[in-house]
Amino acid sequence: MAIAVTSTKNALCTAYANIAPTVYVSVHIADPNTTGGNEASGGSPAYARVATTWSAPANGQITGSQVTINLPPGTYTHAGLWTAATGGTFIDKVAIAPTTLGAQGTLLITPTFAMS
Repeated sequence: MAIAVTSTKNALCTAYANIAPTVYVSVHIADPNTTGGNEASGGSPAYARVATTWSAPANGQITGSQVTINLPPGTYTHAGLWTAATGGTFIDKVAIAPTTLGAQGTLLITPTFAMS
């Protein structure tokens, strides 16, 4: 059953955003499964997770601030959310359109969580 009441959707979005005080975005070379595996590494500047800041929920959706992630050459298929810049707890994942970089580059990610 889909949730019909927008205030309920917004409350669930707020709960999602409150899983951790700060959430870090990661990039993965394959499905990270439920543990956050296959995370990118290497590069110069080196790959690192980047913190995002959630907006207030509206219309059953919450959006994080766009982050820029440095990546070495390779193909990237997933993004993830973590509770810490290193280590931490893996929160969630999403498949992204496969992105192939032939040289060092960046990937822009804007995390979004929506209730339907």
